[in-house]
Amino acid sequence: MIKNLENNLKGAPKATGVYLMKDVHGKVLYVGKAKNLRNRVRSYFSGKDSRPAVPFLVRRIHDVEFIVTNTEKEALILENNLIKEHRPRYNVFFRDDKDYIRLRIDRREPFPRLQLVRRPRKDGAVYLGPYASSASVKETLHLIQPIFPLRTCGDLEFKSRKRPCVEYEIRRCLAPCVGRIEREDYHRLVNDVITFLKGGEREVVADLRRRMAAEAARYRFEEAARLRDTIAAIEITLEKQKAVSMSRKDEDIFGMYREAGLVWICAICVRGGSMVGRKIFPPVRSGMDSADIFSSLLKQYYDEDVFIPAEILIPVKIEDRAVMEEWLTEKREGRVRILTPEKGEKRALIEMACSNARHLFEREKTSDDRHEGIQETLQRVLHLKNRPDRIECFDISTVGGEHAVGSMVVFGGDAPDKSGYRRFRIRTVRGMDDYGMMYEVLKRRYRGRENLPDLIMVDGGKGQLHVALTVLKELGIGGIDALGFAKEGRDSDRRRGGIRKEEDRAYIPGRKDPLYLSRYPGALHFLQRVRDEAHRFAVTYHRRVKEKTDFRSLLDDIRGIGESRKRALLTAFGDVERIKEASVEDLQKVKGIAPALARRIREFLSDSPSSFKREGSVEGDSP
Repeated sequence: MIKNLENNLKGAPKATGVYLMKDVHGKVLYVGKAKNLRNRVRSYFSGKDSRPAVPFLVRRIHDVEFIVTNTEKEALILENNLIKEHRPRYNVFFRDDKDYIRLRIDRREPFPRLQLVRRPRKDGAVYLGPYASSASVKETLHLIQPIFPLRTCGDLEFKSRKRPCVEYEIRRCLAPCVGRIEREDYHRLVNDVITFLKGGEREVVADLRRRMAAEAARYRFEEAARLRDTIAAIEITLEKQKAVSMSRKDEDIFGMYREAGLVWICAICVRGGSMVGRKIFPPVRSGMDSADIFSSLLKQYYDEDVFIPAEILIPVKIEDRAVMEEWLTEKREGRVRILTPEKGEKRALIEMACSNARHLFEREKTSDDRHEGIQETLQRVLHLKNRPDRIECFDISTVGGEHAVGSMVVFGGDAPDKSGYRRFRIRTVRGMDDYGMMYEVLKRRYRGRENLPDLIMVDGGKGQLHVALTVLKELGIGGIDALGFAKEGRDSDRRRGGIRKEEDRAYIPGRKDPLYLSRYPGALHFLQRVRDEAHRFAVTYHRRVKEKTDFRSLLDDIRGIGESRKRALLTAFGDVERIKEASVEDLQKVKGIAPALARRIREFLSDSPSSFKREGSVEGDSP
């Protein structure tokens, strides 16, 4: 373990708060919260945390920052804000890139109308929603228009009307434009619509029955008959909805399906015991366990401007359920419970949601691959000139520009061809220059024009793709497709109009915007597999190179110092800088160091410049 990191962990507070794990460049890798920060963070390094992604995270941690909070709820809110700010690689993200659709109605207008909007404003109007699907909202409006015939025309048309339009003739409007309905009666209709859309259908029906009885008592049978027809229309509409819960509560029911590293989640929305819709989350790639995924999902989803129900059903128990309930209860201004039922009706609802999530995966997968294989799908979706029967994928691995290497992996069909794998030690580039390193590797690979592939794939965005195209142009090689494949943050095009994407994206020549392949899980998974294999091969070679050079120091240049004596010196003094400070007498105390050799070491190191970093330290190194 790095010494400053070890000291930092020793001084970790035992209080509640948030921790930020950072890499060698200070970039935040992971944000988490804990009741006891010291115990929680130490569990990562002690092996007690058995989550699959933890070993990969721990290898990259260079520093940990702690922020102490007064309560667990404060820690939860701070954790969520820091995740949104830093977008850490090892946290899970589920948000889409769209604004949810809402219904707007302004009661201050004499005769208001329902409007579909994307962005609410603080203008005093009533906003209903948000809704995940614009199609379902439009279908709802189509169903309720005959029941609650509010005007649909724009303000300019409304003011210029001299006689009723065809909507009035087919009983889908009450013609307020020409005074066929009083303002008071119209606003009563507006109130009914708002109550209905908020899930109070039965309250609306009960009120309409009271009004119908009152109108009949006054012998206003025509108005009573109109109210009777409205009640009947509402009840028919309600019968079309599938009742899924006998509790009549508002519930969100979440289901999950996982396969090959991809996670699909579907939420079923139940209002008043009836299923009113579902929310489909874009698939994400994550190795975290299901409890961590749902903890992240709930924080991110309900932090948006969405309806918070009284009950949230999830298939796995989460560690921070109590504090999450406290946070949601405060946001909703009413009691919220997060449940993980083991049996009964509620468990059946969760299983239904899980079946929906699995169906989504299978539907998308079969839609990709039912009539074509992976190669045909890639050629069609990526607009390739050639069927990609042979793919060569390149990746660069380096830390701070040191020990830089490149890798090339080959896939023939949908399987790796390891006989074609190649490794490259970077020779001409110094420092952090990913583009220069990629240029060197590609130039060395293709200058011989041997066994050319159908598709060149580079791990990276627009910049890396441009490098590949430049190399092909300089070498006069044509007819080969090229592709960049990267996540958010791997390229300069990381933000577009305030929208961020965390999922993998494909860059192809001649196209300004990247392609997102979540609609084609078969093709997406295959490209991820190719990219991950190139990354694995590059990292493996980088570690091998680093291990050979890490233990080299100034001592290697001293005549008479071999591996055993070098190790004995470093074990006794710790590093080269401390050996420089040692006297001849101190050096002679080390086993195997004779007086003449001790003087030679002292003279050699006295003439050597000071090192700006510790070289050849025993701590954390392998022989």
